[in-house]
Amino acid sequence: MIIGIGNDIVDINRIGRLLNKFEHKFVDRVFTEEEKTRATKSSNPAAIFAKRFAAKEAAWKALGDEKQMGIRWKDLKIRNSLSGRPILEMFGAAATRLDLLIPSGMVSRLDLSLSDEPPFAQAFVVISAENKKTNSLRRQAAEHGL
Repeated sequence: MIIGIGNDIVDINRIGRLLNKFEHKFVDRVFTEEEKTRATKSSNPAAIFAKRFAAKEAAWKALGDEKQMGIRWKDLKIRNSLSGRPILEMFGAAATRLDLLIPSGMVSRLDLSLSDEPPFAQAFVVISAENKKTNSLRRQAAEHGL
C-alpha cells in the first residue's frame, strides 16, 4: 500500500555555489557525518550533495506536512548498500511521522531512486506499508542476493 510519494530536482551548480559560499554552515546543518564523508571522497562532491539534498526534499514531500512536524535535515539519512543502491533511513521526528502514517500491523518500506544528468540531480521516494510477513521474506531474499 503506497503511503506517500515525493520527487525533487536540484541544480547541481546551485549546490556547488552554496558549498563555495557557506560550505561548513550548509553541510553541517543538512548532512550527517556519513553523508559528508561519502561526498568529500567523491571527485564531484557537489553532485553527491545535490542528490542527497534532493532525496531529503523528496522524503519530506512523501511524509506529508513536513515543516509542521519538526523534522530536521539530519533526521533523514541517505547511504548506499554494498551494491551501491541508495537507502533512505529516518530518525527522530521523521521516524515518528513515518510511524504515524503506517497502519497498525504493518511495517514501512522506503524506496529511493537517485539520478543525475548535469546540471540536475533528481530523487524519487516512495513510502509504502506492507504486512510483516512480506517484509520479512523480502529482507531474507535481499540477504541472499535475490
